Amino acid sequence: MNLTSIIILSILVILVAAFLFGRVVYIRSMRVRRRLQMGQVFTNITHELLTPLTVISASVDQLREETPQHEKEYDLMQMNIQRMVYLLQQILETSKSQAGELKLLVAQGDIMQYIHDTALCLKPLMDKKHLKFSIECSPQSMMGWIDTDKLDKIIYNLLSNAAKYTNDGEVSLKAKTSSHYDYIYIKVCDTGSGIPKEKMKNLYQRFYDGEYRQHKTIGTGLGLALTRDLVRLHKGTISCESEEGKGTTFTLKIPITKEAFKAEQIDEKHEIDLTIPQDAIIDATSMMSDVNVEMDANALLVDDAYRILVVEDSPELLMLMQHILKNQYHVLIAKNGKEALDIAHKTPVDLIVSDVMMPEMSGFELTHELKEDPNYRHLPIILLTANTQKEDQEEALRIGADECLTKPFRLGELRLRIDNIIENRRRMLQDFAIKMDDIEEQQETVLTPEQIFLEKALNCVHEHLDDSNYDRDAFAADMGASSSTLYNKLRAITGMNVNTFIRDVRMKESRRLAEKDPSMRVSDLAYKVGFQDPKYFSTCFKKYFGVQPKEFMEELKN
Repeated sequence: MNLTSIIILSILVILVAAFLFGRVVYIRSMRVRRRLQMGQVFTNITHELLTPLTVISASVDQLREETPQHEKEYDLMQMNIQRMVYLLQQILETSKSQAGELKLLVAQGDIMQYIHDTALCLKPLMDKKHLKFSIECSPQSMMGWIDTDKLDKIIYNLLSNAAKYTNDGEVSLKAKTSSHYDYIYIKVCDTGSGIPKEKMKNLYQRFYDGEYRQHKTIGTGLGLALTRDLVRLHKGTISCESEEGKGTTFTLKIPITKEAFKAEQIDEKHEIDLTIPQDAIIDATSMMSDVNVEMDANALLVDDAYRILVVEDSPELLMLMQHILKNQYHVLIAKNGKEALDIAHKTPVDLIVSDVMMPEMSGFELTHELKEDPNYRHLPIILLTANTQKEDQEEALRIGADECLTKPFRLGELRLRIDNIIENRRRMLQDFAIKMDDIEEQQETVLTPEQIFLEKALNCVHEHLDDSNYDRDAFAADMGASSSTLYNKLRAITGMNVNTFIRDVRMKESRRLAEKDPSMRVSDLAYKVGFQDPKYFSTCFKKYFGVQPKEFMEELKN
């Protein structure tokens, strides 16, 4: 394992540790009703986890200097380190708020510019969900006093929540000043699902589960509770109006004059740093533009390399799995089950690796759709679930998934599961010759649907044996199937893709013809089995049978 892999694994371990520690602490706090003491445990744990993250971040920077060719991997690691830091800081802020230790430190600067730039950093998140996103600040520039660290978290939590519960709609942020320029009003609106009336009373409750499951998303249950605490700390107010099926609006009123804060809350030595939002709020979408470049690199693989479709709504994990697998397999990617289903119907695929909880169509729904379709039921599927409950894993296997891994999982384990499934397919390839013999011997007996399909496929290729232009599309038309259906069935029965199957039939027939007439010229033999180039035919013949066709026929004559 190289140093990069060790760092990635370390980040995953820390992420798991943070989650487990957080849950244990919360459960204990609920049991003994001693939130103040447990808040201190939260603080201690968070500090302990921030230390190794700092070391890992420094190590990544050192690696970047020593081996700069892995720039994308370093960006991915640093991005996830920053996200971990952001999450831990949110836990720390919540802990401090509960203990009454949260402090305010306001500085002077262009408030409207800061709000605009902070909100703009979440545009990739809106684009990812195809949401219309607008930002309006009136006036566009306005000096005042705010705590940027607190306002940053407020804006991030409100906008990310709006995006989470809105599909194919609009999200907007509007900021304006009061008539006396002593307050700012911030409105975050969405056209999402809205909040049921019975849920409104628990809106700012910590660890409240909300509507995460219904929207097939996840949350910590800290965002809105912390947002309210931060607004109150800023001596502001927050209110919410919502209507089911129409959307939600959060309205904030925050003072911005120096006189509104105590002397110890004012930092006169520094001004607001407008570059902070660029570092505090990050998204992987900008890195996704390189995925197509990596996809092109798959062209270097042999034509018969297996095709893996990776389905994951997390851009970082999607990129990481694609990067890990691309050197061995052709890798296709999709961000949800609906997109994956469309790809499977249009493009040949050998195996699917899919997350379970995704927007639009879950991994369970995707698996059910494919396994119910006779054309795709043989397609192997590996599901990835963040739920450790045994019931979820049993459900995955019940609907037809071949494997089910729980997150966090080792990428090496995922690759091993994929390799095992692919190896089973290769064993089927070794048995292919026996299957063809069985078909010839069982002409008088009842054949299975797979044998009938295979017999028809063999006949189609034999009928066009000398046609060098007989390709996948023509083959699929003769079989009365789409190209992807033909590909999937041939892979399931023979372990070969379409082109390899055609070539395999041609090569076996060339050997039979050579044995029948050893005096035939090699070029004539090549033309008879659909090869336009006798040299290429000789190369393929030696690859299949270990000897040049000319030598093979000379031995037959002798």
